[in-house]
Amino acid sequence: MKPSHNDVRGPEGDMPVPLPVANILIVDDEPRNLQVLESILDEPEYRLVRATSGEEALLALMAEEFAVLILDVRMPGMNGFEVAQLVKERRKTSRIPIIFLTAYYNEDQHVLEGYGTGAVDYLHKPVNPSVLRSKVSVFAELHRRGRALETANRLLQGEVVERRRAEARLSELNDSLDRRVQERTRELQASEERLIDAHKRKDEFLATLAHELRNPLAPVRSAVEIMRHPGVKPERVTWAAELIDRQVRSLARLIDDLMDVSRISRGRIELRREPVPLNDALADALDTVRPLVEEARHELVVLLPDRKLVVDGDRTRLAQAFSNLLSNAVKYTEPGGRIEVGVLVENDNAVVTIRDSGIGIPPDKLEGIFEMFSQVEAALERSRGGLGIGLSLTRRLLELHGGSIKAYSDGPGQGSRFLVSLPLSRTDTQAAEEPEAAPPAGAAAGLRILVADDNVDAATTLQALLEMMGHEVRHVQDGEATLQAAQDFDPQLVLLDIGMPKINGYEACQRLRRSPGGTARTIVAVTGWGQPQDLQRSKDSGFDKHLVKPVDLKALTAIIDTVVAAPQPQERRSR
Repeated sequence: MKPSHNDVRGPEGDMPVPLPVANILIVDDEPRNLQVLESILDEPEYRLVRATSGEEALLALMAEEFAVLILDVRMPGMNGFEVAQLVKERRKTSRIPIIFLTAYYNEDQHVLEGYGTGAVDYLHKPVNPSVLRSKVSVFAELHRRGRALETANRLLQGEVVERRRAEARLSELNDSLDRRVQERTRELQASEERLIDAHKRKDEFLATLAHELRNPLAPVRSAVEIMRHPGVKPERVTWAAELIDRQVRSLARLIDDLMDVSRISRGRIELRREPVPLNDALADALDTVRPLVEEARHELVVLLPDRKLVVDGDRTRLAQAFSNLLSNAVKYTEPGGRIEVGVLVENDNAVVTIRDSGIGIPPDKLEGIFEMFSQVEAALERSRGGLGIGLSLTRRLLELHGGSIKAYSDGPGQGSRFLVSLPLSRTDTQAAEEPEAAPPAGAAAGLRILVADDNVDAATTLQALLEMMGHEVRHVQDGEATLQAAQDFDPQLVLLDIGMPKINGYEACQRLRRSPGGTARTIVAVTGWGQPQDLQRSKDSGFDKHLVKPVDLKALTAIIDTVVAAPQPQERRSR
């Protein structure tokens, strides 16, 4: 669309700015003359303002802005020259073009006087309408276009200011984006480094796990071959059996640690909290590692306070945490070293210090020593065993008790020091009653026991062990056979595997409970599944106890003793 002659181009060059209406001031003391001028200049683009005296004209000039001033020279009071003089002296009105109209002054001196006061033209009455319209049109057009250009200039200046603001804002956004990109890049780099480190530690862990699993299996296999050898002496058989027992326990501890880490990571470990004398938990841990200490010929110094310190916690888990620390101290100290255990009270916390004279910890390893799979020694240099999860597990167990742990070392070869802080209990610190001594293992005898397991080796070895303890034992390999054997054999104790063919252990237990005499039987789950949800499902299915493979003989013996001590139904006593 083309702009009209009444438009000017806007700042963008494509939006026309409409020209404003021009104000024209006509001044004459004769109303008839004013009417004539109004009729001549009657145009839609003009707005005509009349004044009948110089004073009235000045007031109008102060109130509004005009494109042209048409001024009669001879007026009563203030004549046209005086009005023009005042108009030109005022800054606001000094640029208004003035056209003089006169019917009396024809001499050159009057014309010169008019131009001297600021007139741009001098017309005589009667006015030629065409001439007047032409002259007014020029001045009005210049004024209107000037006003339009001023408006366009203001718009342009506003646009410039806005663009500068936008540019400043864009610059800020660019700077912010650059910072965020740099921060994100650093985060991604750090994350990548962590992932690479985690992947590296995972690979080392898997390699170490394979190593740690094979290590106990090698002597077990050798011991089996020794026991198979013709003419082997009884003492050698005993020695081989003890060796196998030690290695199986080592494997069980390894698996238990892995399961504990998994449970803690998923928040599925539950503490059996009770007031625990700290000395008792430490004593349990010391009893666990004392054979290792004696084997390595270490000097063990234990300094415990006379005052009994009580913490709210799980005695077994606390002993496990301290046992891990003591085992590390034994493992990473050369034979004939020194291990110190001390307890202090700081504010409302018990602080346990475990110090050794071992290989120490490099400064760059101290911060990450409690991370999963962290190892001080390089993978190929590890002659002391371990998966690098013991300290991580220890820290998490202590944190579950509201405690903390810190590691200190002066460097390689300078030994290590671990400080464990645990909040003291607010309960009474009087000595807890000593637990009653457990009945000697194997005291119970004479039970009918049904072993159900599809792993023939596991079932037959457990059957042989129970028969050596004086029990009558039968072995089946699936769920259906379990139900049939229960009818024929009427066992007092059923040791039932979970994962079996035909009918699994959960369903078999439920059916046993519904069979005649089923509620009186003791049914124990014997399985490799040991998560909290597994124990709960066993309980919901009707099992009395849940044992995790490999079965702890002490736990099994305790169950047998409980069954023997329980009163038997009349039909069983008469059987």
